[in-house]
Amino acid sequence: MNPNVRPDDMKRIVNSELANAFIDEQVAAVRAQVGNKRVLLALSGGVDSSVVAALLIKAIGKQLVCVHVNHGLMRKGESEQVIEVFGKALDANLVYVDATDRFLDLLAGVADPERKRKIIGGEFIKVFDEEASKLEGISYLAQGTIYPDILESIKQAEGKKAVKSHHNVGGLPEEMQFELVEPIKLLFKDEVRVVGEALGLPHAMVYRQPFPGPGLGVRCLGAITRDRLHALREADAILREEFDNAGLAEKVWQYFIAIPYIKSVGVKDESRYEGWPAIIRAINTKDAMSATIEEIPYAVLHKITARITSEVPGINRVLYDLTPKPTGTIEWE
Repeated sequence: MNPNVRPDDMKRIVNSELANAFIDEQVAAVRAQVGNKRVLLALSGGVDSSVVAALLIKAIGKQLVCVHVNHGLMRKGESEQVIEVFGKALDANLVYVDATDRFLDLLAGVADPERKRKIIGGEFIKVFDEEASKLEGISYLAQGTIYPDILESIKQAEGKKAVKSHHNVGGLPEEMQFELVEPIKLLFKDEVRVVGEALGLPHAMVYRQPFPGPGLGVRCLGAITRDRLHALREADAILREEFDNAGLAEKVWQYFIAIPYIKSVGVKDESRYEGWPAIIRAINTKDAMSATIEEIPYAVLHKITARITSEVPGINRVLYDLTPKPTGTIEWE
């Protein structure tokens, strides 16, 4: 049986009873795999890596070392929040690595999204390798890989091309020094959330906005520039704040801003003003394999538009993406 293919008879995890059975199964599997060795976890703070962290803490306790890499592609305030929640509240073994310049220098001038994903994924492994060399007994790398990551990264039957490579699937080098620990790799996102609640994680953490491994790197479309990345981060923070104010934060499964590398002509202070468009995407889905578009009230969209165009330098238009999946993917890249 292929360990990366979900068995046909695997029950969907839809309640706490099934979640607890899954947790018991994975705790036993992790203990059998790891023994008394130590494990590094790529902890982004998103639901997937958070659930893996909670599972591994339950299974192996202080043998787990959580590593949070700030690659400069995080959302506004996100790294600070990870330090607060995991380093303090959850008392995890947390290593914080600020690698902003390192990642952005490697990504300079790289426009192809697949190259960006592979650069980010490969550099993550290098960072973990460096951190592991400072510790004793590290033999394993844990990841928050879930089933849609695998499905979208492998080539499908009948000669179909892969939809996209995920940093935790397609970006791994062949000669990796770690063995992988991926306890939730056969779960869909909705199942991950049920497991997270069964593990006792805070509701706000379990239902936190999904965020891709490459972060804002695949939302700053084309070759990443620091000024456009800054504009993206600020615009995204406004979007999240206004969705929360409008009661949409938990109604919409995923919402974010993407900024392309094109500019258009606008007017500011009665003068010609060239700026980037900010593209809003808001979708609902159960398994991340298909998605529908959320209908946002015009009053909310008008407020978001007014704030972004007045508060974020470099942006002069706000657009709304109406494309479902398929034909679009959830992310633009």
